[in-house]
Amino acid sequence: QVQLVESGGGSVQPGGSLRLSCTSSEIPFSIYVMGWYRQAPGKVRELVAEMSTRSDGTYADYADSAKGRFVISRENAKNTVYLEMNDLKPEDTAVYYCNAQFSRLNYWGQGTQVTVSS
Repeated sequence: QVQLVESGGGSVQPGGSLRLSCTSSEIPFSIYVMGWYRQAPGKVRELVAEMSTRSDGTYADYADSAKGRFVISRENAKNTVYLEMNDLKPEDTAVYYCNAQFSRLNYWGQGTQVTVSS
């Protein structure tokens, strides 16, 4: 089973920032659709940000709640995807999961906890 390894979660006060990282030694992120999802207690898992590479460029899409505050990026040399989160709010508290999709292949990381609280 392919492993996606996440890191960077933690506790932060409202208005703070965190950067999540996701890496793998087994699959090339450059050809996968890479996404960050989150799941808060009692809620369904939701897409936060997604990055895909097509013939005409690389595209990023964001949930409305993430627009203007979160940035997804990829560093091909390190085969790592990041989620830079700024101006964090208590409602951003959740377990964040890295996801990689290619055709019928679909892989998940183990999740990293993000807690935003004063």
